[in-house]
Amino acid sequence: LKAERERGITIDIALWKFETAKYYVTIIDAPGHRDFIKNMITGTSQADCAVLIVAAGIGEFEAGISKNGQTREHALLAFTLGVKQLIVGVNKMDMTDPPYSETRFEEIKKEVSSYIKKIGYNTASVAFVPISGWHGDNMLEPSPKTPWYKGWKVERKDGNADGKTLIEALDAILPPSRPTDKALRLPLQDVYKIGGIG
Repeated sequence: LKAERERGITIDIALWKFETAKYYVTIIDAPGHRDFIKNMITGTSQADCAVLIVAAGIGEFEAGISKNGQTREHALLAFTLGVKQLIVGVNKMDMTDPPYSETRFEEIKKEVSSYIKKIGYNTASVAFVPISGWHGDNMLEPSPKTPWYKGWKVERKDGNADGKTLIEALDAILPPSRPTDKALRLPLQDVYKIGGIG
């Protein structure tokens, strides 16, 4: 969208499809900006897994994890909307001081783990991957710029997995069971009218 480019933010949900070794993946790019949270809810409610992208840049991470920050809000919304599988991409590793800092990655991992655990996520089943979307580090192939990174490991009752890249973390996701043959009963608490959605 022209408005997105001008403002440097995602406004509407966008879809990209690609194939991994295991799955056909549809990425739903949900808006991060607070003004467009209704669009983010629409996108997230359709997801099997959430990929929480956390900016590692100085000041950016701190703003996102602060009391009313987007990182907190998005993790909470994803869990509340029933998205129980989570991958955390620690992005902009090229912007840390020094670039690709292990200390910065570990600090972010510790802080995000602490928060998502409070929400209800099992941190042992969450892959944390240091990435640079701009340079492609640890996206599809292990990066030589993060020699300290030994990879991610997830432990869950349905089987453990490990890897080094974001694409491998996506391949380790377990498709949620969809009991479409069962009856559906929904409790209603309140009715909201969201402009533009319904």
